[in-house]
Amino acid sequence: MTKKTTSKKTAPKKTAAKKTSKKAKDAASVEVNRRREWRFDLPLPAKIEGKLPLGKVFKEATKIENISSKGVYFSLDSGVIIGSKLNLVIEMPQELGAGKKLKLCLGGLTVRLEELDKKTKKQGVALRFHKNYKILPKDLKKNKKAS
Repeated sequence: MTKKTTSKKTAPKKTAAKKTSKKAKDAASVEVNRRREWRFDLPLPAKIEGKLPLGKVFKEATKIENISSKGVYFSLDSGVIIGSKLNLVIEMPQELGAGKKLKLCLGGLTVRLEELDKKTKKQGVALRFHKNYKILPKDLKKNKKAS
């Protein structure tokens, strides 16, 4: 009788394990995009500023490949590392600023790096935004000098 009791106890566990693994397989095949936010392909010009691993400050022009409410993806040839603090300035289209030239200033942390592209010598960079941002007139320096 002990064998029957033991087999009854282990049989449901095996069945449950099979169901769980099937659910995991189904979830893996359905879940292609793990991101929580929508990403938009938005090829806008941007300027990146930050520090390299040895402390050297750099500024580089780039073009955004995609953006969401939480982060952005672009390419650089500056050699940043994961955890680098970067500032991003995006030149906004005039249509978004009611005819005014605006720039969106954001800061964030590098959370992912792609391998260096052998042709372009650039590296894909994923940046997660800090919560703070500013929208400023594009010609802010000109306005300060005039006043």
